[in-house]
Amino acid sequence: MQGEVKVSVRNLTKKFGDLLVLDNASFDIMKGEFVCIVGPTGCGKTTFLNLLVKLIEPTSGTILIDGEPADPKKHNLSFIFQEPSAFPWLTVEENIQFNLKIKKYPRDVIEERTEKILELMGMSALRKAYPRELSVSAEQRVVIGRSFAVYPDLLLMDEPYGQMDIKLRYYLEDEVLRLWRETGSTVIFITHNIEEAVYLAQRCLIMSPKPTTIKKERVIDLPHPRNIADPEFVKIREEITNDIKWW
Repeated sequence: MQGEVKVSVRNLTKKFGDLLVLDNASFDIMKGEFVCIVGPTGCGKTTFLNLLVKLIEPTSGTILIDGEPADPKKHNLSFIFQEPSAFPWLTVEENIQFNLKIKKYPRDVIEERTEKILELMGMSALRKAYPRELSVSAEQRVVIGRSFAVYPDLLLMDEPYGQMDIKLRYYLEDEVLRLWRETGSTVIFITHNIEEAVYLAQRCLIMSPKPTTIKKERVIDLPHPRNIADPEFVKIREEITNDIKWW
């Protein structure tokens, strides 16, 4: 894939005591790319994200963002977790604005971004509601909107739809794709759901079981929105399933 490298991972290794979790993983992610990292539960996907945001340090190897060591104080990163994490004491509108205010964006930018995100997420009518008044899926839309509002250089998503049924998952996946196109962010999306990865990603990185490395990558050159019944979609999903063979 042509373009400018956003994230460069080289020989990344992480041990916890004698337990080798990540083993010499190397790959690049391009600027503006939507990449899914697929792997079985417990294989080290979340460990990689924790390394990327410097919650933990690697045993060896490097992670570079824009050619510099990954540093959340320097780089414009956003993180979306599996559990909804809207601030319960803030309204929908105030949640969307939170990161913008922390980063001291000008008032007019905050207002413009807030209106745009609320409109894109279909939440303008809920702007004064509190998270306790929302469904789980609506609360997760607030979290997604809050993360995209700063137009992050890099958005990290760690199985954000794990608790939701299939209809809600597809709805929220379409929301994320819409925001990704609008903001131009680079997205790394962690999942163990192969169909979800094929629905979303421009490229899929397949992780091996522990000790984990990148087993294979698969470019998914299908236009969005994707039809899960399309023969080419089914073919790619089956190919990735066969590549993984976790069982």
